[in-house]
Order: sequence, then structure tokens, then C-alpha cells
Amino acid sequence: MTFEIHAAVDPGRARSNNEDSVATDDSVGLAVLADGMGGYNAGEVASQMATSFIGTELGRWLRESSSQANEGEVQRALGICVDNANRAIFNAANANPQYAGMGTTLVVACFRGDQALVGHVGDSRCYRLRSGRLQQITRDHSLLQEQLDAGLITPEQAAFSLNKNLVTRAVGVEDTVLLEARAHDIEPGDLYLLCSDGLSDMLDDPRIAQLLLAHEALEPCARALVDAANEAGGKDNISVILVRASGSAGAASRSWWPFRRVV
Repeated sequence: MTFEIHAAVDPGRARSNNEDSVATDDSVGLAVLADGMGGYNAGEVASQMATSFIGTELGRWLRESSSQANEGEVQRALGICVDNANRAIFNAANANPQYAGMGTTLVVACFRGDQALVGHVGDSRCYRLRSGRLQQITRDHSLLQEQLDAGLITPEQAAFSLNKNLVTRAVGVEDTVLLEARAHDIEPGDLYLLCSDGLSDMLDDPRIAQLLLAHEALEPCARALVDAANEAGGKDNISVILVRASGSAGAASRSWWPFRRVV
């Protein structure tokens, strides 16, 4: 299986600065996206710290170690990288008054063979388009999602909720962070979309699916998603990473992969 990756970042129409950040490494199939929060450009600092640290450190580890990794080592590597990024952002926020309270959401995906490990914190998302069907494969860590899960509001009410941007987890706001990570089977032709809420708040899932299906090449597809979010209002920064799987599913050993597979 081979993977093509393309990313696009746009400030949107309502903001002059950009608190989103992305990092990709085609050589190891790694994609990292963060959406920062905090005043005085602190959100921009937090998101850039997260993507730079995780992209560099996890990318290096994957290049050097993962082909011989023992069971559990991949899981620990991801967790350690996120923990270290969390600690670095937390310490920077506490050492600099202008960065007080800064943090960032995070979604990170590692594509290897016929498996994808997807981890996230907050409401940045990962979707998978397979056989024409779009599925959100992360679940938001947000007050809105908790209200939906508890049956307190309907999906129709959620679309107009004032609580859309209240996350219940973020990287850097506390000295520890809980990363949710799952492994997913990959099939040839799968298309994965990592995005910030600047995209998902502006476009509903059917519209996202329509745009993904309308473009074969990743670069114009990413641009079409960004343009559509801006046309819908562009109320926040917009970031997308697209990853397409091609080739054939192999029979390589997965003994090193310690995660439960989710189809």
C-alpha cells in the first residue's frame, strides 16, 4: 500500500491570524493537524509547537524504529510524543504571561501497510471516504458531543448550538493529557481527511463528501474544500490534510501493531 498526502491551510475570512498548523511526512505516512486556542497569538504558538514536535519526533522514531518495533512500542512512541508536546506547551504557557491558558486540539494519523493509527484530542477530526461513503472516525471531545451523547439535544439543534467550540480536552492546558487512539483497517482507494473545525463547522458531512467525490487529484480537492468553507462564511481558520491509499492490501505481519482494529 502506498500513500499520497496533501495539506492546505487558510486563515478564513474572519481572522487575520492563523492558529491552525499542519505537518506531514510522506516518507513515513505521517499527518499531524492542530487548532490552537488562546489570546495574543498564543493559540498559534501552541499549535505550531504541537505539530513541529510531534511531526519531528514521531517521524524520526518511525523512520528509525518501527520496522523492528516490538508489540506496544508504537503505542508508547505516539503517547510519549504527545505527552512531551503537552508538557512543552504547558510549561511555555506557565513561563510566559502572554501565553497563559494557551492550548491546542490535535489529530494525528500514521499510515503503514494496511493499517492506520489515528489519535486525537479535542474537536479536530478525521474522516474516511470509502466506496462513496463518508464516515467520521474520530469522536469530538466537546461539550456539544457530550450533550448529543446524553440525548439533551438533537443533531438539528446541535447545528445551531452556541457551544460548538467548547472542547473538553486540549493539548497543553493541563500537565497531562488523555489521547484517544484507535487503529483502522485500510482498503485500497480509501481517502482520509484530517481537518480543523474551521472546515467541519462550515460544511456538513454530505457537502464534504460531495467535494471529496468530485475531485480525483488531492491538491484541487483540498482547495475546493477550503474555498467552500470560505464561501459558507469562513468564520475560522481552515486546515485540511488529505491522504489517499493506493495499491493492494498485503499480507504482511501485524505482530508489531498493538491496537485494536476498527473497521
